[in-house]
Amino acid sequence: MDLYIYYQVKDADAASLLAAVVPMQAALGARHGIACQLKRRPEARDGKQTWMEVYAATPAGFPSALDEAVELAGLSAWTAGPRHTELFMDLVTCA
Repeated sequence: MDLYIYYQVKDADAASLLAAVVPMQAALGARHGIACQLKRRPEARDGKQTWMEVYAATPAGFPSALDEAVELAGLSAWTAGPRHTELFMDLVTCA
């Protein structure tokens, strides 16, 4: 399964959140052998940016590990509202 997590961050908190998310994703990627990405929409709206974390081909139990990592990194201090998680699975894999 691939996980896509999106949320908002105030423009003023973006640098602090970035400083917390990047090492969190690096540790998760190394520990679980997965590819991680961090993205954001190009435009801000009402002083907020929309960010997305992507975790590809996650192993069983990864959502719990992610929740724990998010808590340990203290991401809720810089996010504006809830994190929304979407799960997707491959229909056909590329050769």
